[in-house]
Amino acid sequence: MSRMVRKQVYIQPEQEKLLKRRARELGVSESDVIRRGIEQVGRAGAGRPIDRAAWEEALRFIERRLAMKVPATGREWTRDELYEDE
Repeated sequence: MSRMVRKQVYIQPEQEKLLKRRARELGVSESDVIRRGIEQVGRAGAGRPIDRAAWEEALRFIERRLAMKVPATGREWTRDELYEDE
């Protein structure tokens, strides 16, 4: 095992309960659960920041589409009727 670095962190009581439970379920130490969590976060990456302008443009597009008057198709059946047993 490689050299370890000691860290002291503060967690909420609910997080402590979860940490203890997961360590017990996995049969490992609480420290190992924390190390696994750090590895998982590291592999996930930071992700991309939200492009607020693109999101607002998408919302405007959706609102325009919802406001459109769509002509009636003239059909007299429903999708559910297609799957009814005869």
